[in-house]
Amino acid sequence: MVNMAARLHQKVAKNNTNLCKQMTAILESPIGAIQVSGCREGIHSIQLQESFVPKDRTRVASFSCELCESQEEMTAPVKHCMTWLQAYFCEPWTTGKLPLPAFHHPIFQQATFTCNVLRTLLTDVKFGEMTSYKQLATLAGNSKAVRAVGGAMRSNPVPIIVPCHRVICSNGQIGNYMGGRGNHLKQWLLTHEKLLKESRETSQGLCPMLPHS
Repeated sequence: MVNMAARLHQKVAKNNTNLCKQMTAILESPIGAIQVSGCREGIHSIQLQESFVPKDRTRVASFSCELCESQEEMTAPVKHCMTWLQAYFCEPWTTGKLPLPAFHHPIFQQATFTCNVLRTLLTDVKFGEMTSYKQLATLAGNSKAVRAVGGAMRSNPVPIIVPCHRVICSNGQIGNYMGGRGNHLKQWLLTHEKLLKESRETSQGLCPMLPHS
């Protein structure tokens, strides 16, 4: 009965999502064009430009984000998402004060381990931090589900906001991103966060935090 109810819930969630009227907006960012799709209920997807090769992220690098004009009026969740992404690249220390956009992808409407992993990652692994697949599995309540965590990262429909780029291998290697096609973007994002976190800590007179053993 429980499994049948879960399947029914997933089917209803998927059908409701299919009925959504989605609109798309594009943000030109330091890592290429970021396409955000969403309806009035929430964000459905964030798509990165995997073929884009960004300039090296250095301490002295300066950049901006430009919102491309959309033929449709942006829904509130898409506006919130664009504001959040612009802040992430240009003023990342302000993202904690900004509201997160609502999500309306079916994966966030299902009581599954994948949903739990993604929400745990969103709330527990902060800007400038990293965690391993095994550590995230433990945080999500099942230390043996390392492969399932990897699957959840591949299924993440809203990268950057749900920061799957912060999940690395236990041996310190960064691991794959976007099926291995976006590893260069993952490295850029990790470097971006590392440099800004160190700069912030230095300006506040704090010692940089050592990585967890």
